Amino acid sequence: MSEYIEIQTELSDDGRTMYFYTNLALNEDGGEEYPTPAAMEEGSPLAQAFAVVDGIAQLRLEGGDITVTRAPDAPWHSIVADVTAALKDFFL
Repeated sequence: MSEYIEIQTELSDDGRTMYFYTNLALNEDGGEEYPTPAAMEEGSPLAQAFAVVDGIAQLRLEGGDITVTRAPDAPWHSIVADVTAALKDFFL
């Protein structure tokens, strides 16, 4: 495992989706999709770590990438900070 985490973000054109690109292997068996926060709570350990982040409506994990769709009116700055913190807590 890496001693550091690289995270880059990219906002979609419509402003509802944020892409997180990392240097981590987030899963081994292809992609994971969670259409609701309740599905995240029942998902992989990493998905469960993201289930506590307020404002996430949908989540996709694939390779080293995370795709987050936010709930309406959820502030991106809070989601990005919380997702970053959850990644660091999970992997470091």
